[in-house]
Order: sequence, then structure tokens, then C-alpha cells
Amino acid sequence: MFNIKPVESITLIAKNETMREMLFRLDKIVDSDSSILLIGETGVGKEIIAEYIHRTSPRSQRPFVKIGLSAMPADLLESELFGHEKGAYTSASHEKKGLFEIANTGTLFLDDIDDVPIQIQTKLLRVLESREMMRIGGTKPIPIDVRIITASKVDLKELVNKKIFRADLFYRINVVPVKIPPLRERRDDIPPLVEHFLKHYKPDKKISINNESLRALVSYSWPGNVRELRNVVQRMSLYTDSKIKIEDLPPEIRNENPVESLIKACNKCYVDGTLKFDEIVKCLESNLLNEALQNTNGNQTRAAKSLGLSLSTFRDKLKKYKLYCPKN
Repeated sequence: MFNIKPVESITLIAKNETMREMLFRLDKIVDSDSSILLIGETGVGKEIIAEYIHRTSPRSQRPFVKIGLSAMPADLLESELFGHEKGAYTSASHEKKGLFEIANTGTLFLDDIDDVPIQIQTKLLRVLESREMMRIGGTKPIPIDVRIITASKVDLKELVNKKIFRADLFYRINVVPVKIPPLRERRDDIPPLVEHFLKHYKPDKKISINNESLRALVSYSWPGNVRELRNVVQRMSLYTDSKIKIEDLPPEIRNENPVESLIKACNKCYVDGTLKFDEIVKCLESNLLNEALQNTNGNQTRAAKSLGLSLSTFRDKLKKYKLYCPKN
């Protein structure tokens, strides 16, 4: 069984136990006004989850405003967030409302908060603590009532330790941290996601996908996460009205070496010096278990044998890491 949670134009699909637990926790806090920090790699769906939070909250009929903060110059970002008065600077020929004002009584989603310049972090903190802001060139504070959802593609604690992200701002936005697992750690979500995207891009056609192609999609490391999967399915749907075959898949998915796939899946183990020993073991073991299951088409007996494990030990590890697999 898996959850399909449609909210207006949003559909969240979660067969994976970790994802289902995350959605269950979200449903517990959507009614509050607590700040939420979404943590996850690029492409995992942070924006969709932010909108889901808004659409299921008491603010659902109020504005939902979003902005990507990466690679935006500090002066432009300040104007976007807080607005400016006419004549505040040379090109300010008229007054402009900032996104905090536009989102008033609703929700403001700040994506890529990890890329915000330090001088903007200071102003953000002041606004979040005082719940009022001032336009550039303004003299009167403007009260605001906004729920803040932020998103980061990295662990903000690391940036705090490096003195490039304010600790006080981190604690202000980190009231409810929500970690979104990458697609390679929830491979059981891939088949229902593929089905969903096929229906979305070809609603008037019944397109199927053969087992070989589906196994390749499930085995792929998906560095671009759900966004990459969506784009791949859209591309495949353009070339068929019936069944997707292995030759319809992009070369990088069709030809990915199993060892390379495992290394990519465990990339965090190799490059992240902050991981503890048990976290590295968990990453490696869970990906080895997944790889064995994919290579045996979900047959637990053969998968256990390929790893030199007894079937009972193999199943204990599946349960330990919350990995889903059909019974033999």
C-alpha cells in the first residue's frame, strides 16, 4: 500500500515507509504557525512539500509566496523580500511591496536559505523576531503575519560551524526540521511515481513499462532525484503511445554499471566527513540490500544468498533499515 495525497493541484506519492512517516509528522504540525525547515538534496520535492503544508493549513485560502534565494545579489534580494519606497535609490521610480507584504496572512517559502548573504540573514532574523519589517528607504515599520517555511540543500549546522550562517537565525527557522530522503534511499517510490508521471503526461493514453525498463529505473542512482525522474518519464512518453522498452531509456540509465551505481548511491559516505561510523554502515548496507533485491527482481532468498547472508538475517536487516520488498 502507498499513500496518494492529492490537495488541489498537489499530489504526494509515498510508498516508502520513511516518506509515509514524514507525511504523518507533517500532518500533525500543519495547523500550527511554527517555522518549518525542509532539508533535502536538489530535486527531492521541497517546493511541492512546502505548498502541501500551506494547502493543508488554516492559511490555505491566503497567499502562498515562494522565492529561490540562490545566486541572487544581496541588493536585489533585499528589495524582493522587503520592498522599497519611491526614491529609495536611483532606479526606484515607484514604491514596491516586498514578498513579506505580499504573503501577509499567508505563507512565505524561502528556498535555498543556505545561499542567503550574511547581511540579509541579519535583516531576516530581525523581521522574524519582531514580526514587522521596513521597506528600503522607509521610516514606518509594517506589521506582518506570515508563516515561514525555509528549505536547504545542505545541513545548515555545518554552515553555522563555518561561521557563514548565523546561529541565531538557524535556531529561529529550525523549529520543526523535516528531512526529505533522496530518491535513491526510497526506491520503492519509483514505480508508483513512474505510473503517476505517465498518467500526467499522457492522460489520454494507457502507457505501460516492461519489467526490464522498470528494473533499470529502480536501480539507477538518480542524482537529480524526483525532478530528474519526472523529466525522464516526460521524455520517454513523447516517443511512445503504448509500451516503454529498455531502448527507450536514456543511455546513462540503460548502461549504468552496478558498481558505479552503488558508489553514487553511497556518495555521501565518501565525501561527508561529518558522518559517524554507524551512519556510514547504514548507508552502505541499505544500498547493498537494495542492489541485491534489484538484481534478483525482489527475490529475498536469492538476494540473501548473493550477499552471503541467511534469509532470516537478510529480512532482519530489511526491517532494521525499513526497506520494503514483497515476500517471496
